[in-house]
Amino acid sequence: MKKSLLFLSMTALTLFLSVSCVSKKKYRAALEHVDVLHNDSIDTHAKLGMCNTTLSGLQADKGTLQSQKSELEKENEDAINELNRVSATSKLTIAQQAKRLQSLENLMQAQKDAMNNLKTSITNALVGFTPDELSVYIKDGNIYVALEEKLLFKSGSAVVDPKGVEALGKLAQVLNNTKDINTVIEGYTDDVPIKTAKFEDNWALSVARSTAIVRVLVNNYNLDPNQVTAAGRGQYHPVAVNNTPEGRQANRRTEIILSPNLTELYKVINQ
Repeated sequence: MKKSLLFLSMTALTLFLSVSCVSKKKYRAALEHVDVLHNDSIDTHAKLGMCNTTLSGLQADKGTLQSQKSELEKENEDAINELNRVSATSKLTIAQQAKRLQSLENLMQAQKDAMNNLKTSITNALVGFTPDELSVYIKDGNIYVALEEKLLFKSGSAVVDPKGVEALGKLAQVLNNTKDINTVIEGYTDDVPIKTAKFEDNWALSVARSTAIVRVLVNNYNLDPNQVTAAGRGQYHPVAVNNTPEGRQANRRTEIILSPNLTELYKVINQ
């Protein structure tokens, strides 16, 4: 195209010169005009080439952006679907957890009510005994029947006195009518050392006393032996100081600890 423009310009100039006689000044002006036209043509073609290149690049970018847009739309759709799925699953899990929590609360409340009722029954059964002989209370969800030494044993002995046997019989009547209760008998002494032919120390005495109580409950009153445990703690875990007669007397005791069976509770927790 550049050659065509130049050819036409030269042709026009030749015709112009051929039909008329012109001055050198006009001739040179005409040549300069032709050069300007030629340079403009070259510059225009260069710019046109640049525009075409830019257009091709923009078209390629457009295709890339459209492809990326499609990918993003697909990813967004997948993310929305996953969010909806997780949301539905979470709602189901929350509902299940709420149901399990309610089951736990109901079971715990039922056990609390059962222990309160059992405490009332034991207190009523032992109503004939004085507070300085025994006490009944609830601690940490368990029922404690604390029996003083003077109700059960003579000093240094592990033979249960008749009045103590009577108290254990009244307690056994209640326990035999109660299900899902574990019974632990713990013997305690003061810290005054003991060493006899029968008991090496206070620990041995406390174990012998708790075992003697178990035998009375099982052999005399048919308490289920599978639900009874005997333990001795000696002078350890005192409830009072041992430097006064009153404190030592309080420490010479036997505690019957009644605990609910937590099997059903653990089943709900482990679901």
